Amino acid sequence: MVGVALGVVGVAAVIVLLGFSAFFSSSETAIFSLPAEWFERQADTGGPRGDVLKRLHDDPHRLLVTLLVGNNVVNIAISSIVTVLIASYLPAGPAIVVTTLCTSVLVLVFGEIVPKAFGLGNAETWSLRVASPIRLVERVLSPLITLFDGVARRMNAYISGDGSIEKPYTE
Repeated sequence: MVGVALGVVGVAAVIVLLGFSAFFSSSETAIFSLPAEWFERQADTGGPRGDVLKRLHDDPHRLLVTLLVGNNVVNIAISSIVTVLIASYLPAGPAIVVTTLCTSVLVLVFGEIVPKAFGLGNAETWSLRVASPIRLVERVLSPLITLFDGVARRMNAYISGDGSIEKPYTE
C-alpha cells in the first residue's frame, strides 16, 4: 500500500513539476521573442505588470539565468522522481534506459516544445502574465541566481571575450 501511495504522490509531483517546466520554457520564449520597444511601451502604460516586466527585461542576462536555473532545477527534480518510481519496478539496467526515455519524452514534449510554441504564439499576453511570478522566483532563488549569473558572466567573458549569454536573444 505504501508503494502505491508513493507512486501516486510521485506521479502527481511529476505533473506539477512539468507545469513549472512549461512555465519557465514558455516564459523564456515569450519574453525574449519581443522587441525592446514593446517593453518600453508596456512600462509607459503605467500598468504594474508592464513595469515589472520592463525591469526584468532591463537585465536580460539575469532574467535568462533566472529562467534557466528555475527550469533546470525543475527538470532535474522530474528526472530524479521518475528514476525513483521506475527503479522501484525494474532492475537497474533497464530502469536507466526506461527512465531516460520517459523523462526525455515528458520534458521535451510537455516541458519544452509545446510550451515554447505556446509562448511564441502568445508572447505579449503571456509575458505580461508571467512577469510577477518570474520576479518572485528571482527573489526567492536570488543567492543561487546571483552565483550562476556571476559564474556564467565570467566564463563567457573568458571563453568569448563577452559575458553576455543573452545576446542571441536580444540582437
